[in-house]
Amino acid sequence: MVKIKKHYTKVLIFVVCIILGFMISMQLKSTLRSQTVSVQRAEELSVRLQQVENDRDNLARELEEYRTGRVSSTLKQEMDNLNAYAGRTALQGKGIILTIDDSQQTIKAGENKNLYIIHDEDLLRVVNELRAAGAEAIAINDQRVTGTSEIRCVGPTVLVNEIRLAAPFVIKAIGNPQTLESSLKLRGGVLDNFKFWGIKAELAKSDTVKVPPAALRQSFEYAKIVPWDAKKETEGTTETAGKGGAAK
Repeated sequence: MVKIKKHYTKVLIFVVCIILGFMISMQLKSTLRSQTVSVQRAEELSVRLQQVENDRDNLARELEEYRTGRVSSTLKQEMDNLNAYAGRTALQGKGIILTIDDSQQTIKAGENKNLYIIHDEDLLRVVNELRAAGAEAIAINDQRVTGTSEIRCVGPTVLVNEIRLAAPFVIKAIGNPQTLESSLKLRGGVLDNFKFWGIKAELAKSDTVKVPPAALRQSFEYAKIVPWDAKKETEGTTETAGKGGAAK
């Protein structure tokens, strides 16, 4: 009887050991599996972190390039063109040089002497003809003519860009020399009118006409930059005109 109990006890202990071993084995596998998942997640997070850091560095580099002016060549070219159109930069190219001076003819008694001197309207006519002929840049006595330049008489002088100018006037224009010359030599045109009143005019074509940048800088007090949709603005204008016509 005692032997049977001892044998039973050994068997029970053996079974318990097997169960404990199995449980320990399962726990160990679970722990290892959990550790493996944690390692994989850590590796994934490390890769993502590296990508974010790379993106950050790239953005910082691009921002620094914009801050220091190292922008793309296309954008720089566009900025240069805009500055040129606005008269902010000096320009050089083929074109014409027109020099005009007051008439030296003897004025007859009773004649108006103002007919024999150069006025703002004469300069305006020259500028308009040159622009219509495709002039890309114009200067009068080294005063760059821009979209905001005034040309008007003030006493015996002409005001251009708030600078008083007097004859002789040297007008430089960059563009196709032949086209610019022809626009001024039209029958009944600018040069014919000057010749009629005895105003001296010398016109020469040149391969190296240089015009300076505008001295004045346009500032805006009332105008503000706004987005513009040409199609919508045109449609709105058409609708307004239609309503106005219907009201009549």
